[in-house]
Amino acid sequence: MYPWFALGHITPFVHLANKLAENGHKISFFLPAKTLRRVEAFNLHPNLVTFIPIIVPHVEGLPLGAETTNDVPFPLHPLIMTAMDCTEPDIEAYLRELKPHFVFFDFACWLPTLTHELGIKSVVYCVISSGTIGYLLSPARKIIERGLTGLDLLEPPKGFPSSSVKLRVYEAQGLAAVTTMDYGSGISFAGRHLKSFSDCDAIGFKTCKEIEGPYCEYIGKQFEKPMLYAGPVVPEPPKMALEERWERLLSNFEAKTLIFCTFGSECVLKKDQFQELVLGLELT
Repeated sequence: MYPWFALGHITPFVHLANKLAENGHKISFFLPAKTLRRVEAFNLHPNLVTFIPIIVPHVEGLPLGAETTNDVPFPLHPLIMTAMDCTEPDIEAYLRELKPHFVFFDFACWLPTLTHELGIKSVVYCVISSGTIGYLLSPARKIIERGLTGLDLLEPPKGFPSSSVKLRVYEAQGLAAVTTMDYGSGISFAGRHLKSFSDCDAIGFKTCKEIEGPYCEYIGKQFEKPMLYAGPVVPEPPKMALEERWERLLSNFEAKTLIFCTFGSECVLKKDQFQELVLGLELT
């Protein structure tokens, strides 16, 4: 497994690795060296899931030691992608040594070409919704040939299974800008993902057929790939003891009197935003 250098991608891959290990599969998991320490406690099957640290090359423009998107602001994320692309020789060396049957990945669009040369199957594993992927990146939009604008995204692509998805103008403009921005080594964000979906052997989603089946089937037909449904992949409750500081805090409250809100590792609220959020929760 080689997920994008973002905790929101690495963590679902770890959950999938644990589920596969439950069935006896052996997994080699590549991830940035320093980040390994942040997720190794979630490895429930260390006898089958092996974390392999990857040294992330320094890229001009990145702070020294930056490894993941959590280490830099959003405008520098493409440089993290460039750094990940620079690890291709190391990944190739490991794959030649390990000789796995499958490689699961998401953003490293060069992996299918490499795995095909080595006789390995490649699977794009998406941790975001199939509806989003189908709406934004369907080959029916012909993004590479025509480009993509905010106006294009106001309507779903041809054959999309639902007409109920409606974007506001500012949402469409923002998504179009991100989708077409350069993202790594001389390739756009859209181009990177279209290459991954086009070159891989199969596409997998963290979802169930009963919930997102029509969207997954649409993507499968668009890219002419078999679709894999991982299910919800709900992680097991942690078995480790709670940190003392959290134990002290939570012991001051009765059961079912706290609300847990999470915004991901890259969303840091300003003081006034935090205060507005707390006020809103109190008003409910």
